[in-house]
Amino acid sequence: MKIQSMTKIPLSFFGVILVLTLALEACSSKEKKNAKTAGDNHLRGAINQHSNLPFDSNLLITFYQSYPALNKYRKNVMGVYRQHHYNHIWYDKRGVVEFGQTLYNKVNGLMVEGVSSKFPYQEKIDGVFDNEKENTLSRTETELMLTNMYLFYAEKVYKGISEDSTKAIGWLLPRKQVSYIALLDSVMSDPELLGRNDSVLFGQYYKLKDVLHRYREIEKKGGWNSIVIDPKVKSYKPGDTAIAIRQIRQRLFISGDIKHNNKSNKYDPELVEAMQKYQMHNGYNPVPLILPKHIREMNIPIGERIKKIIVNMERCRWISPEFANAKEYIDVNIPSFKLNLIRNGKSEFESSVIVGKNVTKTVIFSGMLSYIVFSPYWNLPVSIIKKEVKPGMAKNKHYLESHNMEWNNGQVRQKPGKNNSLGLIKFIFPNSDDIYMHDTPAKSLFAKESRAFSHGCIRVEKPRDLAVEVLKDDPNWTPEKIDAAMHAGKESTYSLKNKIPVYIGYLTAWVDPQGEINFYEDVYEMDERLAELLIGK
Repeated sequence: MKIQSMTKIPLSFFGVILVLTLALEACSSKEKKNAKTAGDNHLRGAINQHSNLPFDSNLLITFYQSYPALNKYRKNVMGVYRQHHYNHIWYDKRGVVEFGQTLYNKVNGLMVEGVSSKFPYQEKIDGVFDNEKENTLSRTETELMLTNMYLFYAEKVYKGISEDSTKAIGWLLPRKQVSYIALLDSVMSDPELLGRNDSVLFGQYYKLKDVLHRYREIEKKGGWNSIVIDPKVKSYKPGDTAIAIRQIRQRLFISGDIKHNNKSNKYDPELVEAMQKYQMHNGYNPVPLILPKHIREMNIPIGERIKKIIVNMERCRWISPEFANAKEYIDVNIPSFKLNLIRNGKSEFESSVIVGKNVTKTVIFSGMLSYIVFSPYWNLPVSIIKKEVKPGMAKNKHYLESHNMEWNNGQVRQKPGKNNSLGLIKFIFPNSDDIYMHDTPAKSLFAKESRAFSHGCIRVEKPRDLAVEVLKDDPNWTPEKIDAAMHAGKESTYSLKNKIPVYIGYLTAWVDPQGEINFYEDVYEMDERLAELLIGK
């Protein structure tokens, strides 16, 4: 889908076009009376004919003079009504169409979408739908207010914060491309699309929304209590007994990580299994021990968990649903330190990865995997030459030779081999930041839970297996040929016949295919900044 200026997008109905057979009253007071009657008694469904009741286009000018807080939607609203020849679209012969009530309810319930914003003229629109409140809007004001309210809803729920804002916080993945004006026709035809629309929102959004609801229900019941950490205890092992173990059991029961709470203070097999499940879903290596760091993680207040879910729902608003519908793609989620190769909606390959340090962050962007380089040279960045190589050479005249390096056209490069910093293979998806995926001789780092160690590129724990998976349908390559090329000691490059999309993203909360919520370390400290943009400090 292609982002277009909303003022240039033609509005075409996909199904039902509304008919309005009511005649406009000349007197504005009579308009107000009828609008109130519509709001009280005649919220009806759309009908299958175009409205033939126009209004004066000059009323758009006076509307925005009266309601300046909506001026940001003005161009788009004018585009809607130009397409409809300035006919009403929110009325049928019995009053405001039923979809108007549906939209009003959705805007009033934005909290379930993780949105805390309020429609600028909420009290005005309340008068149309709330019998207890006075309606002060004319029919045409009501008409225009509803169109603005729809665009407000689309902005907050479907679009999210501006593209300039996402770029400013380092999100360079392409933003979702949707015409929210054209979408109006679809949702008016099928109001259920306001509840779930997989053509507009990335599916993960709805999974997080379900977890948000569950966690808010837990919060209403008091959340979970803090577990007392005994500074004298380094760990709890299976069979140990302690008051803290009973508290841990209660905490995991509340969050759903253990199905039953026998209230025992013994670290029994059932709790061991639940604890390892919790560890895996919170970025830890599963071990039978309960360590202080695990308890500190469990002590994070539920309000902070809710905030993390809301932040990641916002990120999901930016992602095109087409991302998950691609036949084949590779995704790297920086906070989870994981790479997945997806085919036809299923993960065909997974590997742990190492990403950039906080000072040399891996960029959040997308590219096309186009080349594989076997037995690669490593061309050292100028910064490393200055900081590491030249000081090393000053101390040891054999520094280059001892590191299997050589001068090459005024630069330093490391020769191919098992000790090359790029390992035996690298995967190129051309980009201006010179980010790529590669092997590494430093295998021990993959055993660590937090793996932000690189200068920005992505180190892959199982690069040979990734190459086999990428080239499995290419008749030029067998696993044996891949092995031979990786150990040839001579650099060679292969251009893929079918280029593969690569998405490098940043999600610190993720619901897996089993429906389990996973929370990851905010390794680049991006959550709080986004939370401030969404809900304030």
